[in-house]
Amino acid sequence: MLTVQHLHAWYGAAHVLHGVSLHVAPGEVVALMGRNGAGKSTTLKGIAGLLARTQGDVAFLGQPIAGLPAHRIARLGLGYVPEERRIFTDLTVLQNLEAGRQSPRARPDGTPLPSWTPERLFALFPNLGEMPQRPGGRMSGGEQQMLSVARTLMGQPLAVLLDEPSEGVAPLIAQQMARAIAELKRQGLGVLLCEQNLPFAAAVADRACVLEKGRIVHEAPMAELVADEAARRMYLGV
Repeated sequence: MLTVQHLHAWYGAAHVLHGVSLHVAPGEVVALMGRNGAGKSTTLKGIAGLLARTQGDVAFLGQPIAGLPAHRIARLGLGYVPEERRIFTDLTVLQNLEAGRQSPRARPDGTPLPSWTPERLFALFPNLGEMPQRPGGRMSGGEQQMLSVARTLMGQPLAVLLDEPSEGVAPLIAQQMARAIAELKRQGLGVLLCEQNLPFAAAVADRACVLEKGRIVHEAPMAELVADEAARRMYLGV
């Protein structure tokens, strides 16, 4: 579904990614892990078309997307949830959801995907269902995180890039995030999850790719990484 080969990225003169290669299959959750500054968020931004300078090959559903502007990548069905959330603080929950709305999509085999609607999203994130008319700026950080995910799902994505969805949120909200990821997996969507929280990643991910200084240094099934104490200490410091 998503294939990245030899992705390099720069911030000005700083060479941040050094040939990152990974893939995500339909119905698979891949956790992109590593210490702070390893290049996790940069990898997601590079895939989503949000960096000024990149080099390498990125394909989504077999179509090359490297070099396309971010809005065209989003319209192809690749959703992106930024770490900074980026909700519209002056708009209500419902208005934020409407801002992300795109037309229903079908899987590559032509099977229609169930459409995400505010009603479905409120069932997935009950907290949002209790405040449909609340402005985004009057929500807690965790509620804003849920709204950011929900707004992305209103774009009817076939795959989602999720940047640190469990960071700084209460355990109950983290549980709702985990349920949401499980639902995406059940529907056959691909998920590339940038995450530092090992227990959260272990609960939702099938595989792990570990970044260090802009390079993939370790790949393994998620359960294998969790069981490998030496690898955890070496690459994650846990």
